[in-house]
Amino acid sequence: MINPLLEIAEVSVGQHYYWKLGEFEVHGQVLITSWVVLGIIFTLSMLGNRDLKPTPGGFQNLTELVTEFIRDLAKTQVGEHDYLSWVPYLGTLFLFIFVSNWSGALLPWHVIEIPNGELAAPTNDINTTVALALLTSISYFYAGLQKKGLGYFKRYVSPAAFLLPINVLEDFTKPLSLSFRLFGNILADELVVGVLVSLVPLVIPIPLMLLGLFTSAIQALVFATLAGAYIGEAVEEHH
Repeated sequence: MINPLLEIAEVSVGQHYYWKLGEFEVHGQVLITSWVVLGIIFTLSMLGNRDLKPTPGGFQNLTELVTEFIRDLAKTQVGEHDYLSWVPYLGTLFLFIFVSNWSGALLPWHVIEIPNGELAAPTNDINTTVALALLTSISYFYAGLQKKGLGYFKRYVSPAAFLLPINVLEDFTKPLSLSFRLFGNILADELVVGVLVSLVPLVIPIPLMLLGLFTSAIQALVFATLAGAYIGEAVEEHH
Protein backbone atom coordinates (compact mmCIF):
# COMPACT_ATOMS: atom_id res chain seq x y z
CA MET A 1 0.00 0.00 0.00
CA ILE A 2 1.44 3.37 -1.04
CA ASN A 3 1.76 6.04 1.64
CA PRO A 4 -0.09 9.18 0.40
CA LEU A 5 2.34 11.40 2.30
CA LEU A 6 5.23 10.00 0.24
CA GLU A 7 3.30 10.77 -2.95
CA ILE A 8 2.79 14.36 -1.81
CA ALA A 9 6.50 14.64 -0.98
CA GLU A 10 7.37 13.72 -4.57
CA VAL A 11 5.51 16.70 -6.02
CA SER A 12 7.99 18.93 -7.83
CA VAL A 13 8.14 21.76 -10.37
CA GLY A 14 10.69 21.46 -13.19
CA GLN A 15 13.75 19.23 -13.28
CA HIS A 16 15.96 18.60 -10.27
CA TYR A 17 19.52 17.52 -9.56
CA TYR A 18 19.07 14.60 -7.15
CA TRP A 19 21.56 13.41 -4.55
CA LYS A 20 21.24 9.91 -3.16
CA LEU A 21 21.40 9.67 0.65
CA GLY A 22 20.87 6.02 1.53
CA GLU A 23 17.37 5.14 0.37
CA PHE A 24 16.35 8.77 -0.01
CA GLU A 25 16.75 11.27 -2.83
CA VAL A 26 17.21 14.96 -2.02
CA HIS A 27 17.23 18.02 -4.26
CA GLY A 28 20.95 18.72 -4.54
CA GLN A 29 20.55 22.14 -6.10
CA VAL A 30 18.48 23.32 -3.12
CA LEU A 31 21.17 22.19 -0.66
CA ILE A 32 23.88 23.93 -2.71
CA THR A 33 22.04 27.27 -2.83
CA SER A 34 20.97 26.94 0.83
CA TRP A 35 24.62 26.55 1.85
CA VAL A 36 25.50 29.64 -0.18
CA VAL A 37 22.73 31.62 1.54
CA LEU A 38 23.85 30.42 4.99
CA GLY A 39 27.44 31.31 4.07
CA ILE A 40 26.36 34.87 3.12
CA ILE A 41 24.47 35.29 6.41
CA PHE A 42 27.41 33.89 8.42
CA THR A 43 29.93 36.14 6.64
CA LEU A 44 27.86 39.31 7.16
CA SER A 45 27.29 38.37 10.81
CA MET A 46 31.02 37.86 11.37
CA LEU A 47 31.88 41.16 9.66
CA GLY A 48 29.32 43.00 11.79
CA ASN A 49 30.24 41.44 15.13
CA ARG A 50 33.97 40.69 15.05
CA ASP A 51 34.97 44.06 16.53
CA LEU A 52 32.06 45.45 18.53
CA LYS A 53 32.30 49.10 19.56
CA PRO A 54 30.18 51.29 21.88
CA THR A 55 29.53 53.57 18.91
CA PRO A 56 28.60 51.25 16.03
CA GLY A 57 29.80 51.82 12.48
CA GLY A 58 29.89 49.96 9.19
CA PHE A 59 28.52 46.43 9.29
CA GLN A 60 27.90 46.68 13.04
CA ASN A 61 25.32 49.35 12.26
CA LEU A 62 23.60 46.95 9.86
CA THR A 63 23.55 44.01 12.27
CA GLU A 64 22.25 46.15 15.15
CA LEU A 65 19.56 47.62 12.90
CA VAL A 66 18.43 44.13 11.81
CA THR A 67 18.52 42.85 15.42
CA GLU A 68 16.40 45.76 16.67
CA PHE A 69 13.94 45.29 13.81
CA ILE A 70 13.51 41.56 14.55
CA ARG A 71 13.22 42.22 18.29
CA ASP A 72 10.46 44.79 17.69
CA LEU A 73 8.70 42.36 15.33
CA ALA A 74 8.81 39.57 17.93
CA LYS A 75 7.65 41.91 20.71
CA THR A 76 4.70 43.10 18.65
CA GLN A 77 3.57 39.65 17.50
CA VAL A 78 4.45 37.32 20.39
CA GLY A 79 3.83 39.67 23.30
CA GLU A 80 5.95 41.60 25.76
CA HIS A 81 6.34 38.76 28.27
CA ASP A 82 7.32 35.91 25.95
CA TYR A 83 9.00 37.50 22.95
CA LEU A 84 12.69 37.35 23.96
CA SER A 85 13.01 33.56 23.72
CA TRP A 86 11.52 33.66 20.19
CA VAL A 87 13.75 36.41 18.76
CA PRO A 88 16.42 33.90 17.55
CA TYR A 89 13.86 31.71 15.76
CA LEU A 90 11.99 34.56 14.08
CA GLY A 91 15.29 36.24 13.21
CA THR A 92 16.64 33.07 11.61
CA LEU A 93 13.42 32.64 9.62
CA PHE A 94 13.41 36.22 8.40
CA LEU A 95 17.10 36.34 7.46
CA PHE A 96 17.11 32.97 5.68
CA ILE A 97 14.00 33.79 3.62
CA PHE A 98 15.14 37.37 2.93
CA VAL A 99 18.64 36.40 1.74
CA SER A 100 17.24 33.40 -0.19
CA ASN A 101 14.72 35.57 -2.02
CA TRP A 102 17.26 38.27 -2.84
CA SER A 103 19.80 35.69 -3.99
CA GLY A 104 17.24 34.48 -6.53
CA ALA A 105 16.79 38.03 -7.81
CA LEU A 106 20.42 39.19 -7.76
CA LEU A 107 22.71 36.17 -8.22
CA PRO A 108 23.08 34.64 -11.72
CA TRP A 109 22.24 31.09 -10.56
CA HIS A 110 21.20 29.98 -14.05
CA VAL A 111 24.68 30.66 -15.46
CA ILE A 112 26.12 27.84 -13.33
CA GLU A 113 25.65 24.49 -15.05
CA ILE A 114 24.81 21.33 -13.10
CA PRO A 115 24.19 17.79 -14.43
CA ASN A 116 20.41 18.18 -14.31
CA GLY A 117 17.99 21.00 -13.60
CA GLU A 118 19.22 24.48 -12.70
CA LEU A 119 20.16 26.46 -9.60
CA ALA A 120 17.63 28.87 -8.12
CA ALA A 121 16.73 30.46 -4.80
CA PRO A 122 16.11 27.88 -2.03
CA THR A 123 12.63 29.34 -1.52
CA ASN A 124 11.90 28.56 -5.18
CA ASP A 125 11.51 24.91 -4.10
CA ILE A 126 8.26 23.80 -2.46
CA ASN A 127 10.14 21.43 -0.14
CA THR A 128 12.01 24.36 1.44
CA THR A 129 8.89 26.44 2.07
CA VAL A 130 6.95 23.43 3.42
CA ALA A 131 9.85 22.62 5.78
CA LEU A 132 9.89 26.21 7.08
CA ALA A 133 6.10 26.16 7.53
CA LEU A 134 6.19 22.82 9.39
CA LEU A 135 8.95 24.14 11.67
CA THR A 136 6.70 27.09 12.47
CA SER A 137 3.78 24.74 13.23
CA ILE A 138 5.97 22.68 15.58
CA SER A 139 7.17 25.92 17.20
CA TYR A 140 3.75 27.28 18.07
CA PHE A 141 2.60 23.90 19.39
CA TYR A 142 5.75 23.79 21.53
CA ALA A 143 5.21 27.38 22.71
CA GLY A 144 1.63 26.66 23.75
CA LEU A 145 2.42 23.35 25.50
CA GLN A 146 5.46 24.82 27.25
CA LYS A 147 3.43 27.67 28.74
CA LYS A 148 0.04 26.02 29.35
CA GLY A 149 0.75 22.29 29.41
CA LEU A 150 -2.15 20.12 28.27
CA GLY A 151 -4.44 23.07 29.00
CA TYR A 152 -3.29 24.43 25.65
CA PHE A 153 -5.74 22.10 23.90
CA LYS A 154 -8.68 23.92 25.55
CA ARG A 155 -8.36 26.45 22.73
CA TYR A 156 -9.86 23.90 20.34
CA VAL A 157 -13.19 23.99 22.17
CA SER A 158 -13.14 27.71 22.84
CA PRO A 159 -15.47 29.56 22.84
CA ALA A 160 -17.78 26.57 22.09
CA ALA A 161 -17.23 22.81 21.70
CA PHE A 162 -18.92 22.66 18.28
CA LEU A 163 -16.02 24.75 16.88
CA LEU A 164 -13.58 21.86 17.46
CA PRO A 165 -13.45 20.71 13.76
CA ILE A 166 -12.95 24.29 12.54
CA ASN A 167 -10.17 24.99 15.04
CA VAL A 168 -8.39 21.74 14.16
CA LEU A 169 -8.71 22.48 10.44
CA GLU A 170 -7.26 25.94 11.04
CA ASP A 171 -4.06 24.41 12.41
CA PHE A 172 -3.71 22.29 9.25
CA THR A 173 -4.28 25.23 6.91
CA LYS A 174 -1.71 27.51 8.59
CA PRO A 175 1.39 25.66 7.28
CA LEU A 176 -0.28 25.19 3.88
CA SER A 177 -0.96 28.91 3.47
CA LEU A 178 2.52 29.85 4.73
CA SER A 179 4.35 27.48 2.39
CA PHE A 180 2.33 28.00 -0.80
CA ARG A 181 2.22 31.79 -0.44
CA LEU A 182 6.01 32.05 -0.23
CA PHE A 183 6.68 29.41 -2.90
CA GLY A 184 4.12 30.80 -5.35
CA ASN A 185 5.31 34.39 -5.12
CA ILE A 186 9.01 33.57 -5.52
CA LEU A 187 8.43 31.10 -8.35
CA ALA A 188 6.14 33.51 -10.21
CA ASP A 189 8.60 36.39 -9.85
CA GLU A 190 11.54 34.35 -11.20
CA LEU A 191 9.46 32.94 -14.07
CA VAL A 192 8.18 36.37 -15.17
CA VAL A 193 11.64 37.95 -15.09
CA GLY A 194 13.16 34.93 -16.87
CA VAL A 195 10.59 35.04 -19.68
CA LEU A 196 10.95 38.81 -20.18
CA VAL A 197 14.75 38.62 -20.27
CA SER A 198 14.53 36.01 -23.04
CA LEU A 199 11.91 37.91 -25.05
CA VAL A 200 12.88 41.59 -24.76
CA PRO A 201 16.07 43.66 -24.29
CA LEU A 202 17.67 43.74 -20.85
CA VAL A 203 16.46 47.27 -20.04
CA ILE A 204 12.77 46.32 -20.05
CA PRO A 205 12.84 43.73 -17.21
CA ILE A 206 14.91 45.95 -14.86
CA PRO A 207 11.86 47.69 -13.27
CA LEU A 208 10.29 44.27 -12.73
CA MET A 209 13.52 43.02 -11.14
CA LEU A 210 13.49 45.99 -8.74
CA LEU A 211 9.85 45.26 -7.96
CA GLY A 212 10.87 41.63 -7.39
CA LEU A 213 13.44 42.75 -4.79
CA PHE A 214 10.73 44.70 -2.97
CA THR A 215 8.19 41.86 -3.03
CA SER A 216 10.89 39.37 -1.98
CA ALA A 217 11.59 41.45 1.13
CA ILE A 218 7.85 41.76 1.82
CA GLN A 219 7.44 37.96 1.58
CA ALA A 220 10.18 37.43 4.18
CA LEU A 221 8.50 39.98 6.45
CA VAL A 222 5.05 38.42 5.97
CA PHE A 223 6.32 34.90 6.76
CA ALA A 224 8.16 36.02 9.92
CA THR A 225 5.22 38.20 11.03
CA LEU A 226 2.70 35.38 10.62
CA ALA A 227 5.02 32.92 12.40
CA GLY A 228 5.28 35.37 15.30
CA ALA A 229 1.51 35.91 15.31
CA TYR A 230 0.86 32.14 15.46
CA ILE A 231 3.30 31.74 18.36
CA GLY A 232 1.75 34.75 20.11
CA GLU A 233 -1.70 33.22 19.67
CA ALA A 234 -0.44 29.95 21.22
CA VAL A 235 0.98 31.63 24.34
CA GLU A 236 -1.82 34.16 24.77
CA GLU A 237 -3.73 33.90 28.02
CA HIS A 238 -7.48 33.59 27.54
CA HIS A 239 -9.66 34.94 30.29
